Amino acid sequence: MRCKKACLVINPRSGQNIVKLPDVMAVLSAAGWDTDIAIKEYGGHTMELANEAAEKGYDLVIGYGGDGTLSQVVNGVMNAKGQHSIVGLIPGGTANVWASEIGLPTDPIKAALALINSEPRKVDIGHVEVESLTFPEANPGNRQQGSAKKSQKKKVKSSAKAKHHFLLMSGLGLDAAVMGHVSKPLKYRIGPLAVGLSAAKELPTHHQFPVEIRAADGGRKGELLWQGEALQVVIGNTRRYADIVQMTPNAYIDDGILDVCVITAGDPLSTMQQVTSLLLRRKPDNMTSELFHGAHLYISVP
Repeated sequence: MRCKKACLVINPRSGQNIVKLPDVMAVLSAAGWDTDIAIKEYGGHTMELANEAAEKGYDLVIGYGGDGTLSQVVNGVMNAKGQHSIVGLIPGGTANVWASEIGLPTDPIKAALALINSEPRKVDIGHVEVESLTFPEANPGNRQQGSAKKSQKKKVKSSAKAKHHFLLMSGLGLDAAVMGHVSKPLKYRIGPLAVGLSAAKELPTHHQFPVEIRAADGGRKGELLWQGEALQVVIGNTRRYADIVQMTPNAYIDDGILDVCVITAGDPLSTMQQVTSLLLRRKPDNMTSELFHGAHLYISVP
């Protein structure tokens, strides 16, 4: 890859990624790359650093970390004004799902060598836009009078600052609770199994929810694809979830469409069936999930 100037955005990960940094820099320097270093210091900082690098005109913005770091770098670059930067990766995380998807070595030195010998390739990037949110309206006065709880729909204005892109997957339902409660120290020690432990803890407390999924046509609601009760909705640009399960086994990163997997709700027996299928078959079964795809989707939770 021809590159005059690169910015390496690093998630230090308790110092683990810093240890191999001199060797990584030596590889990039030997290739003739002029590489600057930017180190994440707080939550959200990676996106800011990537955004600044893209707006400064770096040819390549490289994320050195896991899939979360890569996601932040992608969003930072995509939201930059007049951005033309290429995004690269040196794996330094727990699961490194994107590296597995594209066959990139997980060893940082080998990944750096692969990066300098690679050619840029266009891939699909998903974009999430929230149209409206519904919040429970708690009015103490109404409760005292025996009134039922009401819901208030809040319209969310579309803003360039609010755009969120995803390279791997986006989820609705159990996924948010699972990933939000994964212990980082435990994840650093046992890897992707920490996600499984979090899922086992959250599953008994998670409730099904009604969802409607339609094809979107020019910003308008189109054909109804699925409607019912779900435990989880996953929109995948890639196949692997936490590098353990192929939630969207037919997904490709450059086919111009997104794949959707709906884990359908059911009784405790069917729920255990779902869990067993995910653990043993490493992908959802046809009895407890629905799979479909589309380039533009409209998802609503009544």
